[in-house]
Formats: sequence, structure tokens, C-alpha cells
Amino acid sequence: MKLASLNQGRDGVLLVVSRDLSRAVKVPQIAATLQIALDDWDIKRPQLEAIYQRLNDGLCEDAFVFDQADCHSPLPRAFHWADGSAYVNHVELVRKARGAQMPESFWHEPLMYQGGADTFLPPHAPIAMADEAWGIDLEAEIAVITDDVPMGVTAAEAAGHIQLLMLVNDVSLRNLIPGELAKGFGFYQSKPSSSFSPVALTPDELGEAWRDGKVHRPLVTHLNGELFGQPDAGVDMTFNFPTLVAHAAKTRPLGSGTIIGSGTVSNYDRLAGSSCLAEKRMLEIVESGAATTPFLRFGDRVRIEMFDDQRNSLFGAIDQTVEKYQR
Repeated sequence: MKLASLNQGRDGVLLVVSRDLSRAVKVPQIAATLQIALDDWDIKRPQLEAIYQRLNDGLCEDAFVFDQADCHSPLPRAFHWADGSAYVNHVELVRKARGAQMPESFWHEPLMYQGGADTFLPPHAPIAMADEAWGIDLEAEIAVITDDVPMGVTAAEAAGHIQLLMLVNDVSLRNLIPGELAKGFGFYQSKPSSSFSPVALTPDELGEAWRDGKVHRPLVTHLNGELFGQPDAGVDMTFNFPTLVAHAAKTRPLGSGTIIGSGTVSNYDRLAGSSCLAEKRMLEIVESGAATTPFLRFGDRVRIEMFDDQRNSLFGAIDQTVEKYQR
């Protein structure tokens, strides 16, 4: 099943979207918003799936043409957004870039930070920043949305609480990170609003590509129309999604609609390219002693997408331009 939210009101308007992303239908008789559906997921999911089947069969008379540009992130705001670093290869490189050693424990226990969840960006809205000197970076990731997760679940139990998947652009301000982390209290200013793919889908939509708690498909990023990276999200993922969810729930329950991110997708095979500029810059430093790729500048365009074997877009595209913030 594929779901989206029209960019209307603070929490959007829930849509059921056809498998090929061509048509959509509103479902106010079931749930006005995605969060309302998630709050009663055991009851709402079968009702939404029945509409999804009718929509794909061409039987919904009130269906209309689906336009990704009309969408907000599937959850325009959420009660809980936590981002992990499941690709430890990426963590190692980025820490090296700022002269920080990586503890051995990072290979055995996930890193995770809790981000701001009140102002997600629509997937086709600009990334508005006040200053290029902040080191504006993209981070192409995958995220899951959970139902209610009890505190202390095991990874095996957590797998049953993963209900939806999305793509993420977790914008980072690289030049603000070192000073902020040096204070010993974690990210805040260096992690502005993230954006998510127009469409969230249930794991079964991925078929065999969803296995072992991972998405085994390339995550494709273009920068200014040029291919920047297409690492396979199922390769070199040290911690799978059930492990990340269980980690987040170790000391607290997670409410329905909790979003857990994978962190930047990264492969050891450098021919696959990168999913963020910081990683590419670090590889340049290792190879030649200096970074030559700049961070994002005003006017730069980022596109993040994932495709099936027939090159059909699975989640729709995050397609954003960096703009100067005007208050």
C-alpha cells in the first residue's frame, strides 16, 4: 500500500496512492490524516488496503491525478523523529573528516540522535538557509514509521512494529557540527528541518527487496542533474531497522507515528558514489590531500529517489533547490 499527504493544513490530508503513482484518492471516511490512521492502525490499515486495491483496479470514481508537487512529507510533523547511523563506514569517514576518532563500540551499538519533528519540509519545497558558510549538506537516507512500540522490545519483536517506509533528505550544516558537538550536548542548530519522500509505502510493496530488516535497492541521488551516488541500501548496513527501533525503545515506549532513520546510506564500493557531500569530500582528502567538492550553494538542486527493476519510482522523488532564507 502507498500513502501520501496533501500539503493542506498542519498535518496534511491523507491520500491513498496507486502503485504506479499515477492516481490518488482522499479517504476522510477512514482517516483525515496519516497520524490519525497510525493511531488506530490495526483497524485502519485493512480499510485503507481495501481502497488501495480498488484504486489499482480502476474502481474508485473519485480518484484524481496524483501530483507529487502537491504533497507534504507523509507526516508533515511527527511526535518523534530519531535518526540513526546504521552505515558505520559512513560514520567512520565523516568523523575522520573532522579529526575525531571512532570508538570501537560504534560497531556494536547504533548511534542515534533525536531531531526536530515539528517542521518537516515538503519534498518539493526549497531548502531555505540563511548562510552558505554553514556548510549545507544533503543526506540521502531511508526511514521507517512505527505503530506503538513497547519499551524494551527485542529487535525480533520490533520488526513487527515497522509499518511504513520513506526516503529522507536529512539536511546537515557541516560547519556548525564540530563546535556544537564539542559542547558535549549533541546536535541542534546543525540539524535543520528534514524532508521525506512524497509517498510512504508498506514493506510488502518492496517484495524481495525488503528482507532482513533492510531495503535492498540502490538509493539514487542527483545533484544539479548529475548522478551523485547510487549505493545499495541493503549493502554494508551494520544495524538493520528492527535493531534501530529496538535501540530507540530501550528506555521508553515509542508512540505511533515515530520515525526512525537509517542515517546516510553508504557502501564500501566507492564506484557506487555517495549519499552526502561530507563523505565525498573526505574521500577526496584521503586520495589527494584536499577536498574539492563544495557544500551546497544557493541554486543547487538535489533529487533523491529509488526505483524498482523496471525503473518505476517507488516512493516518488525528493526534489529540492537550495535557496537564500528570507525572513
